[in-house]
Amino acid sequence: MHTDQKPADSASPVYAFLEKPSMIDFPGHMCGVFFTSGCNFTCGFCHNAVLMGKKQKTLSWERLDEVCRQFKDEWVDAVCITGGEPTLEPGLLDLIDFFRRRGFKIKLDSNGSRPEILRECLPKVDLVAMDIKAGPSGYEKLAGFPNIEKIKESIQLIMNSGVDYEFRTTVITPFHTDEQMLEAGELIKGAKRYCLQAFVPQDALPGEEFRSLARTTPQRLHELEKLMAPFVDEVIVRGA
Repeated sequence: MHTDQKPADSASPVYAFLEKPSMIDFPGHMCGVFFTSGCNFTCGFCHNAVLMGKKQKTLSWERLDEVCRQFKDEWVDAVCITGGEPTLEPGLLDLIDFFRRRGFKIKLDSNGSRPEILRECLPKVDLVAMDIKAGPSGYEKLAGFPNIEKIKESIQLIMNSGVDYEFRTTVITPFHTDEQMLEAGELIKGAKRYCLQAFVPQDALPGEEFRSLARTTPQRLHELEKLMAPFVDEVIVRGA
């Protein structure tokens, strides 16, 4: 029987999900990963390029309930809502409530472009991961998003929310110079956790110029680990 008094054929905000639970998307938990579609950034290095642009057809609430039951049987106790950009989705709060009623801990991924939506979501989630694409001078070039004040507002909301969080940057060697990273450090100064992630080239990346770039080296990631340490309580290197 379908739950939550929603029509069986009504559409949830979820476009797709990973069939296998993740052990890395929510540290310390077996996690189901769910994707929304549509994004207001134009990052040429995005690995989820299919979720950029226009919204895609989504799963019914009934199907989503079936997936949740299956995950529960596989010892999944948390979910990650990612995208795309979830805060563009009008049904995001309904989705969070849907997962909460099923007993999951909830992580929300966001690019920080819509602080007014983040403000509503923060009391309802357990962990937030916000991408820091660049320093203020690099956002428009790298992500096609010029409104750095929105980014700053989201950062402060997250840091002051009392909710567990992390900020993270995918390091692209030609772009993320020391100067660019120091700008990013000033954006998140005083944060408790900052993650540096390796850029991994793929043939399907939306920006052709990114497809032939080299993967970020462990040496560069560890250089930046030292560079960024004064700004935050903890720097984590991933993909080294």
